[in-house]
Amino acid sequence: MLDAISAFLAQYGTLLLEGTRDTMIMTIVSTFFAYVLGLPLGVLLNITQPHGIWPKKWVNRVLGWIVNVGRSLPFIILMIAIMDFTKLIVGTKIGVRGAIVPLVVSAAPFIARMVETSLAEVDAGVVEAAQSMGASRLQIVRKVFLPEALPSLILGASISIITILAYTAIAGAVGAGGLGDLAIRYGYQRRVPSMLWTTTILIIVLVQAIQTLFSWLSTKMDKRLR
Repeated sequence: MLDAISAFLAQYGTLLLEGTRDTMIMTIVSTFFAYVLGLPLGVLLNITQPHGIWPKKWVNRVLGWIVNVGRSLPFIILMIAIMDFTKLIVGTKIGVRGAIVPLVVSAAPFIARMVETSLAEVDAGVVEAAQSMGASRLQIVRKVFLPEALPSLILGASISIITILAYTAIAGAVGAGGLGDLAIRYGYQRRVPSMLWTTTILIIVLVQAIQTLFSWLSTKMDKRLR
């Protein structure tokens, strides 16, 4: 058994390290840029609601429609559909760089809804108190909404990161690299079951690590549990 594991690692160890590295790069970079787009979009969705601090019915409807359309597109179809746009932005349609653009486009609407939901959990009384003290809308967002919703936002971030991680495996089907690519090229096409199971286990380990870390962070940031 040990000899088989040693032989497997000797043959595929470098590939697994590179695949894990590529998966982490795609996940981290895509999550960052998806939040750059999704966080302000989620804030706007919340504050422009009829009962929000900046009610704008048509703005809310347009943003909501954009988010709903973005969330309804299967990732693999979106990735193929925007390949020309991806090449325009990053200069290639494949590889790690080629996967980041569709990952961001796909994840940003999902994150926007997660942020909107988290902000909706903030106690309306706290918001009204800030308004009564003359706080501006921007101040309410920065000093009330985001700090009060932080534990929920952190838990939402874990879901978003895990979702993006899952999308990287799908992106591997069209040459994006990473663990998903190894699972398909070696585990399926070349009939190496050990590679398929190893990449699956590595993805599970990454998911568990992310969930554990962000659950711990959420608990530490939750003022109700102090």
